[in-house]
Amino acid sequence: MPLTFNWSIVWWVVGIVVVLIFALRYIIIVRQSTAVIIERLGKFSRDLKPGLHFLIPILDSVRAVVDLREQAWDYPPQAVITKDNVPTSIDIVLYYYLTDPVKSVYEVRNLNEAILKLTMTSIRNISGSLNLDELLVSRENVNNELTQIVDVATDPWGVKVTRAEIKAVNPPAEILEAMTRQMKAERSKRAVILEAEGFKEAEINKAEGEKQAAILRAEGDRQQRILSAEGEGQALITVANARKQATIAYFQGIHEGGASQDVLALKYMETLEAISANPSNKVFLPYESSALMGSLGTIKELFKDASSEATPPVRTAKGK
Repeated sequence: MPLTFNWSIVWWVVGIVVVLIFALRYIIIVRQSTAVIIERLGKFSRDLKPGLHFLIPILDSVRAVVDLREQAWDYPPQAVITKDNVPTSIDIVLYYYLTDPVKSVYEVRNLNEAILKLTMTSIRNISGSLNLDELLVSRENVNNELTQIVDVATDPWGVKVTRAEIKAVNPPAEILEAMTRQMKAERSKRAVILEAEGFKEAEINKAEGEKQAAILRAEGDRQQRILSAEGEGQALITVANARKQATIAYFQGIHEGGASQDVLALKYMETLEAISANPSNKVFLPYESSALMGSLGTIKELFKDASSEATPPVRTAKGK
């Protein structure tokens, strides 16, 4: 029995293959953080969001698949010349992401290369306005300025630049050696200045301590003199009070004993005699002392009368 070829099976197989091809090409699954640009007959049609999408066979085609995640591009070292004519190289890392995938496809050709050229041009301009020392110490300012410039320039391309960072600034070897020597000199100078300032502070503290000690000693001496004077004053007051009380008691005794004016005058003269015993003392008698002198005359007469009464008269014999 001759073999017969079953064309129906062949057509089924061909149909299945064609369906699979169409399914693989015109049924698209868009992943998260991805956008797919679709063209219809060579013209932009739409951009597909994450999910399952069907295309019209033959009419629709995929123009580009765009990654919407943030990207970091590490550019190769770029040669620049600073304001003070020092040739150096700079390593830069740029971080950006796409905000409009349609613009990133249709507004610029080769987006990454365009961003690279723009970044290198901007960093050369910034470096040319700074000295090498300024470029080394003001990286943060350079990063901020570069980020702002590139972000504004790439905005029409649907790009958002988040930050730009300078990884390294690499001057020539002879410049590095000179900078090392300068750094050592600056450190030595700073050490000398710190030592001098430390000595100055020590001397100031020493002088301040001596000043405070002198003030405390003077204050102590003053307090001691004040206390001594107060003690002497209290002693004098005590002595004066005692003498006052003694004098009051003395005169009270005289008055209570009925002392006469003559007795008082006699005591007064005894006091004057005691005072005038020293040749260097001068005694001045007030005008009121005349009455006292009269009393003394009366006392003298009394003594004379008493003496004449006590002495018997001497009788003399009249011629023998």
